[in-house]
Amino acid sequence: MTLILGIDTSCDDTGVGIAELHPDGHVTVRANRVWSQTVHASYGGVMPELASREHVERIDAVMQDALKEADVTVHDLGAVAATSGPGLVGALLVGLMYGKGLAQGLDLPFHATHHLEGHIFAAASDADLQPPYLALVVSGGHTHLFDVPKEGQYDLVGATRDDAAGEAFDKVARLAGLGYPGGPAISEAARHGDPKAVPFKVPLAGQKGYEFSFSGLKTAALLAHRAGAKPEDLAASFQAVAVKSLVQTTTRAARDLGRRTVVVSGGVAANTALREAFQQTELRVVFPGKGLNTDNGAMIALAGAAAIRAGRLAHGLDDGATAYAPLASG
Repeated sequence: MTLILGIDTSCDDTGVGIAELHPDGHVTVRANRVWSQTVHASYGGVMPELASREHVERIDAVMQDALKEADVTVHDLGAVAATSGPGLVGALLVGLMYGKGLAQGLDLPFHATHHLEGHIFAAASDADLQPPYLALVVSGGHTHLFDVPKEGQYDLVGATRDDAAGEAFDKVARLAGLGYPGGPAISEAARHGDPKAVPFKVPLAGQKGYEFSFSGLKTAALLAHRAGAKPEDLAASFQAVAVKSLVQTTTRAARDLGRRTVVVSGGVAANTALREAFQQTELRVVFPGKGLNTDNGAMIALAGAAAIRAGRLAHGLDDGATAYAPLASG
């Protein structure tokens, strides 16, 4: 077996995880430790410079916690993987350079890993899933729909035209005074609201493609708030339409492309309403395991394990941090 240490510092979570690649190709998570930064709450969004500083201060302790959870030492590791992009460059550099230094010091292979591929394997590896399938990555910074015909190949079939879904949740929660981060705040408030109280329209309802858009929905929420909509009704109505948009577009793409399985990952994949809506479809829908929805190091370790299993060369020492890094084009 091979133990892979994974590091993710792409935004405001310091994540270190350890995955075990077994000789038969099966992968299990041995450890997953995340330090979620709280310093950004008063700003209503992530402050890049503060995020970078917090990563510097926390990463060594988080790694030690992960090693302790897995009951191993650094000398038991067989490879190191770290996110190289996309993300906040300053934040990415902390984990990327930490991982490179660790790999060089221990003379281990190093895999520079794509953040979105990590999110996909957060679900796919846990379910021992085999392509082909669709993968919807939906988070604070990303809303992307990929067709995965085989492992390691990602064909982009749809993405957001403007705001990511999680970003829209954050902004609507902020204007309604519900707190930050917006995903959990909207979900909790929606439990006490009427999802039909505000007549939002489903974005891009008549499109032929598989794109998403949340900017107009966010503006409609602002207007409803100014018109006196109750925060809980606003939350419930917004969540219902956002979920409907994500589910309808994804299921239509699955039907058109002949896919029966969909992986749904990223922070928004933790939303209960989204999960329930997908489970009511005829698709096989696979979500990440506990603790693997939001940014974390275990998902990067899982992606690293997949790279090793596929025989990809470990050439990541030459890779730098990048804010914009397409996983695929279509």
